[in-house]
Amino acid sequence: MNTTHDVFNQPQPLVDYNLFETNRALRDALTFNAPELDTAALATLGATLGRADMQTHARLANTQTPQLHSHDRFGQRVDQVEFHPSYHALMALATSAGLHGTPWGSPHPLPKGGVSSPHVQRAAGFMLFTELEPSILCPISMTYAVTPALRSNAAIHADWAPKLTSRAYDPALKLFSQKTGVTMGMGMTEKQGGSDVRTNTTQATADGSDAWGQRFRLVGHKWFLSAPMCDAFLVLAQSRSGLSCFFMPRVLPDGSLNAIRIQRLKDKLGNKANASSEVEFEHATAWLVGEEGRGVPQILEMGSMTRLDCALGTSGLMRQALSLALHHTSQRQAFGKRLIEQPLMRNVLADLALESEAATALALRLARAVDRAGDAREAVMARLLTPIAKFWICKRGSHFSQEAMECLGGNGYVEEGGEGIMARIYREMPVNSIWEGAGNIMALDLLRALRRADAAAALAQELAPARGAHAALDRLAAALPSRVDAMVTEMEARRLAQDVALAVQAALLFQTAPAAVFAAFCDSRLGDHWGQAFGTLGGALDFDAIISRAMPQ
Repeated sequence: MNTTHDVFNQPQPLVDYNLFETNRALRDALTFNAPELDTAALATLGATLGRADMQTHARLANTQTPQLHSHDRFGQRVDQVEFHPSYHALMALATSAGLHGTPWGSPHPLPKGGVSSPHVQRAAGFMLFTELEPSILCPISMTYAVTPALRSNAAIHADWAPKLTSRAYDPALKLFSQKTGVTMGMGMTEKQGGSDVRTNTTQATADGSDAWGQRFRLVGHKWFLSAPMCDAFLVLAQSRSGLSCFFMPRVLPDGSLNAIRIQRLKDKLGNKANASSEVEFEHATAWLVGEEGRGVPQILEMGSMTRLDCALGTSGLMRQALSLALHHTSQRQAFGKRLIEQPLMRNVLADLALESEAATALALRLARAVDRAGDAREAVMARLLTPIAKFWICKRGSHFSQEAMECLGGNGYVEEGGEGIMARIYREMPVNSIWEGAGNIMALDLLRALRRADAAAALAQELAPARGAHAALDRLAAALPSRVDAMVTEMEARRLAQDVALAVQAALLFQTAPAAVFAAFCDSRLGDHWGQAFGTLGGALDFDAIISRAMPQ
């Protein structure tokens, strides 16, 4: 008997696979940046992240969004945010994997060869986790960025660091000393300033001192404070000496709640599982971190860590969008062939694969620079790579996810079921470009980094391994020193950031990827064989090699 509802030519869900074992670009980048690294833990994490039950947690955390409870039923102010149990399950997994403050913990044992790469390992795990669910990683990323900053207040660091580097997740609202693990957030942005934090109006008044040092009372507001259910925050406020950095716990040492009033949760385009809030401080208690009046340098130090995570996060989202597109097109048929066999679709998929691998290579190279911060050249490279990775990878993200969604057609546009992952990725992409400094801020930051006397030499050394490998890369590399020496104007800063990023990506792919990937990347991004949209690669490339390398299964 015929039925009107036979379901055929629909792909099976991409589920129960190992995100790490199937990501060749990531594994090869790890081999290049941290050859001594034991990847067993990443393989275990990759298998967990690909499970159907974890995908369900990701879906529920985004559809059952956080709810603010400003008062209890008796009218008492409580300022608490309620999360779905799936959110807590994801947070527990992220902390158990050490994606928060763990790399800053006790010295890591040196493997054979005498090199330790905890930040590279953490970066790879962060990218893998982003493929499952990115928005809960906001408090994870802030905890990572804030932990080393607390060293500027030795007493607070001594008390809090062991809990910040613990792999335990404890969401209870109670005194930090009674918890197995804690997380931290940040409150910098005010409604009148955005990235211009020097215009902050929150006022800090001295209130004596105690075991944690100089104590202050803060009055003011924060337009964005993420995530409000963290155990403490680093915030900026104006003291008598100027803009300063303060440590503000939610629960004070005497066990009482601090006067942090959550006014509302932000209704965002994406990032739904994470609670971002608008708050007011009503004489909230906080302690000085670092030198009074030196809040901006303190924030810039933390910003370099969160900007790394923006590049890592977008790279992870790119990989997941690519995996979904490859998985769908390898099963779906149209016009007598599987979609992945259609020439134009192969061009699009190969182009996306090149972009994804280049992003992965650049993001992990930046993580290596963080691990080698004690090396003078690597410190310069971290200063150069942070703004270009944040700028270029995150700028490419939204365009990338739109093209990957188009590979799924209408199935990619819907919010329900497994295909709804693509819609979630698309909504998530802009946040990493905006958060912690949008494109203009990053381009200007690169100009400041290039003013160092040793910057041009460090960049030339970074590109040297690929010299002579491709004519287009040689031309670009040869032109960069004169552009750097001329110190391009601000009007040209974005173009310079783009070109430096492309040059570094190409040099990295020469060292980490097969020849077919490197050649195709240089021909398209640096040569004359690419258009203004994905899927405009030249027809003579090795599409089979590029696509097969990127397949998720």
